[in-house]
Amino acid sequence: MNSFTDIVQKAFYLGVGIASYAGEKATSTFGELREQAQELVDELVSRGEMTTEEARRWVEDVTNQATNQPSVGSQSSEPPRRIEIFTEDETSDQIPPDELPPQ
Repeated sequence: MNSFTDIVQKAFYLGVGIASYAGEKATSTFGELREQAQELVDELVSRGEMTTEEARRWVEDVTNQATNQPSVGSQSSEPPRRIEIFTEDETSDQIPPDELPPQ
């Protein structure tokens, strides 16, 4: 019985460790994103292509979008995109014009 308790305890500690590592990694990645965005904006401001106020709003928007991104498995409000696969022997004569892919 003691070995089962040890296994459960180790599994719990492993889970806590993984969660802690993931949190640290996400925080450092977010910091790097903010630094890169800030460097880009500083360069655009120095060139005169963007005002300081526009730059501040842009950095805030980028960081807000990064923190509010839906997870990979979550549902999106947009319908899935339709993907059509054409074989080499199909020609545009066989496909109605309204179904041709955009060029």
